[in-house]
Amino acid sequence: MRKIREILRLALGEGLSRRATGAATGLPYTTVSDHLVRAVKAGLGWPLPDGMDDAQLEARLFAKTEPPPSASRPLPDWPTVHRELRRKSMTLQLLHLEYKERQPDGYQYTQFCRHYRAWQRHLDVVMRQEHRAGEKLFVDFAGQTIPITDPRTGEITAAQLFVAVLGASSYTYAEALPS
Repeated sequence: MRKIREILRLALGEGLSRRATGAATGLPYTTVSDHLVRAVKAGLGWPLPDGMDDAQLEARLFAKTEPPPSASRPLPDWPTVHRELRRKSMTLQLLHLEYKERQPDGYQYTQFCRHYRAWQRHLDVVMRQEHRAGEKLFVDFAGQTIPITDPRTGEITAAQLFVAVLGASSYTYAEALPS
């Protein structure tokens, strides 16, 4: 509080610039500026009112101006969202759009995802496997077909995506195949 009193005396009483006040007090000018803005918002000038001790000065400068926002926004039913995500071609973004149609004052996409991930962390993971190097290879055709365009003819054909992953290292191989 002694430094803050000195900032107020030099800047408001002596009329020094913020940079000069910062140099005199050994503080960055951004800190000086922050304290001066707080003093103006609190209606303080120099000299400070008689009898104002450090606790009163701190209470005036660092008073909470408004209460934190309440968490009154409606949350979706997370088990339903989780179940919907298992459907083919369903994404969190699509589920968020549906949520916003039902709840226009609901959470925006980033907070929607953050809340979903927080809820998802509490799910019980049931399968734990130990993989020794080179022992297991997991293979599958992933998802829907993808369009492949022949650069010479411009013909578009559908292809399946083959994926193979080594269990221990997660080394991945992927190849698009015609069928």
